[in-house]
Amino acid sequence: MVVLHIAVDAPLWDVLDYTHTEALVPGTLVRVPLGRQTVGGVVLDAAGPARAASATLRAVTEVVDALPPLGADWLALLRFAASYYQRPLGELMGAALPGWLRSRSAAAVAARVAAQRARRERAAFRLTPAGQLGLRAAIVPRHAALARLTSALGLAPLEEGASAAETRATPPLALAAARRLHPKAAALLRDWTAQGWVEPVPAPAARMPDDPGLPAEARPPHVLQAAQQAAVSAVCEAQGFAPFLLFGVTGSGKTEVYLRIVAHALAKDPRTQVLVLTPEINLTPPLATRLAERFPQESIALLHSGLAEAERFDHWRAAHSGEARIVLGTRLAALASLPRLALIIVDEEHDPSYKQQEGARYSARDLAVWRARQRGVPVVLGSATPALESWHAAQRGRYRLLELPERAAGRLPEVRLLHARQDPLLRTGGLVGAALQEAILQRLARGEQCLLFINRRGYAPVLRCPDCGWLSDCPHCDAHLVFHRTDRTLRCHHCGHRTPVPRACPDCGSLDLQPLGRGTQRVEEALVALFPQARIARIDADSVRRRGAAQSGFAKVHSGEVDILVGTQMITKGHDFQRVTLVAALNPDAGLFTHDVRGPERLFAQIMQAAGRAGRASGEPGANTVPTAGTADTDGSAAAPVHAAEMLVQTAYPEHMVYQTLRAHDYRSFAAQELVERRRAGMPPFSYQALLRAEHKRPETLEAFLLLATDLAAAPAQAAGLMVYPPVPASLARVAGVHRQHILVEGASRAALQGFLTQWRASLLESKARVRWAIDVDPTEF
Repeated sequence: MVVLHIAVDAPLWDVLDYTHTEALVPGTLVRVPLGRQTVGGVVLDAAGPARAASATLRAVTEVVDALPPLGADWLALLRFAASYYQRPLGELMGAALPGWLRSRSAAAVAARVAAQRARRERAAFRLTPAGQLGLRAAIVPRHAALARLTSALGLAPLEEGASAAETRATPPLALAAARRLHPKAAALLRDWTAQGWVEPVPAPAARMPDDPGLPAEARPPHVLQAAQQAAVSAVCEAQGFAPFLLFGVTGSGKTEVYLRIVAHALAKDPRTQVLVLTPEINLTPPLATRLAERFPQESIALLHSGLAEAERFDHWRAAHSGEARIVLGTRLAALASLPRLALIIVDEEHDPSYKQQEGARYSARDLAVWRARQRGVPVVLGSATPALESWHAAQRGRYRLLELPERAAGRLPEVRLLHARQDPLLRTGGLVGAALQEAILQRLARGEQCLLFINRRGYAPVLRCPDCGWLSDCPHCDAHLVFHRTDRTLRCHHCGHRTPVPRACPDCGSLDLQPLGRGTQRVEEALVALFPQARIARIDADSVRRRGAAQSGFAKVHSGEVDILVGTQMITKGHDFQRVTLVAALNPDAGLFTHDVRGPERLFAQIMQAAGRAGRASGEPGANTVPTAGTADTDGSAAAPVHAAEMLVQTAYPEHMVYQTLRAHDYRSFAAQELVERRRAGMPPFSYQALLRAEHKRPETLEAFLLLATDLAAAPAQAAGLMVYPPVPASLARVAGVHRQHILVEGASRAALQGFLTQWRASLLESKARVRWAIDVDPTEF
């Protein structure tokens, strides 16, 4: 018997010991008893032969030998993340491994792996040399379906002048795609396989969740501009660990740069893998499509929380086994097992979604950089509005700055600031000002599309009684219940509480309840009244709850079935709208007056990203153009005037620095001014922070714990040269009946902060407080 150190799937700080009949390779997946349950675990190392003192140790229940062990680099990644972010190793393991894998027996895992391999073996077919002649003889004249099937396999039609043995270079034909070409494709392929005309080959390991087939033919690459070519060359020529910040204006062709460097990484070695991170689930389908079109013969694995548990396991296994050479996903993909990783790309690296806000609070962007250093490979962080931490690192030379200063097609939209205090419609409570209405009418008359952005869903943030002042407050949170007009409910966007709209004021009985503020539903209603002839669509978290709803909604916009699109920030990034020539931000001023030091930075990024959706049409500079009567070229033919794209911002503070730099598309000036203020205030990136987050249903219990935590921190913090601030309530002090406060720790040395946090955490664990608490390193939300 051998004693094994095992990290179990539980939020335990200690690694547990178990016995087994033989030593297991570190990284082996196992099932072990924990209390009355059997949970998953990962072998870290062997402690040696069992002794008499270890006779009380429990034995490993079973070994999951259908999967190869997790690599030493993956174990090092998890150890680093657990140490740096002050989280239990088992908790990080739970975030990194699919839930289906952690909860299934070894036999169930083996059965699914075998079934998946069997499906892959019969899922695609490739033409053999013998089939070049045999299939041509089998083609029945004028049988269109049979001709389509053989053509998809790579047999050149005779009418193209092909010789009897000529084939075309095509990827393997998936069985699902073959069935769409011929109703009896399965039987035909089975017979042709028996005759040796075709052979089964592994199909791509993963598919887009809502599209079971990948594009049949590769899309040729675009011609690169000089700046794009320079960026591609810099990354492809890099040796070892090389961090790059790809700073390109919206529409400058960053995705094409990604595709070129992916192609270079895959061509260097037939076994290498590439990791591509994107901030949100709804951004994965268009990027997955681009990757599949460019690399039709490569396997693509998708990793995000929108997948079903078993489906996510299939994609994770394809990445872990090396079958999938391209792995695309959201922040959880940063923790995936990739044994042959050669390149990492982080798209929209500034996006706050890369920081996990619950459980294991890790930053996927920062882990991607650490992982690239660990493996000695390039990492590319791309954005039109880089995070100030990344921009500062590039200015100091820690990252190499690559710039794409011009759009690949079209031109940047003109930004106009509409003074809300001078617009009579807005002063009287209107949602769409006179100037914006006129701009929308002009676009509708030309058959162009408009996009209106407001970062609040629902109809109105709160219902109000004008007689007594009653407000629709959540009974469980320090927040208002948001009025949703579609189903006449009041909902809390924090705890999920829902209640019907009262017929009268609960306090005074008044029937005159009024919505206060505005949300996407109210804007949509106003647009329907103002532009009854327009086709209006709304995309927000409420309208896309069903699986595939977001993709369906965006497809309608791309196909021209929508004239005006209104939504939250999910419509403002990553989408290539070719017909949008007008984008408007409705009263975004709340971002200017927030306690969060990152408020202006996030507002700048949101509006700049929103502006980038306009004027992306290829061809003439500017946006879409249409012929206009009375204009002609010198030869008398009708000419198409250029209609410049616009970004309109309805604001009460047009003189603010954020809006003035936005107006000039001048990220450099904005970043320079913000960094000066951050330096003066001693805020990141000029300092390092951590939060002790604590919560409890009883405020007196919570306050007693925070007093104890402050006392425990005093001496170590002073010795490390750190500042410990007094406890303060969170920005939302009560959620679902639970009171929340935090303690901020700040210092100029990352190493000193880490040493202090480790000591403080140990002292807090020894106190055995009944308060729920966690340490959040490099916090982005307060």
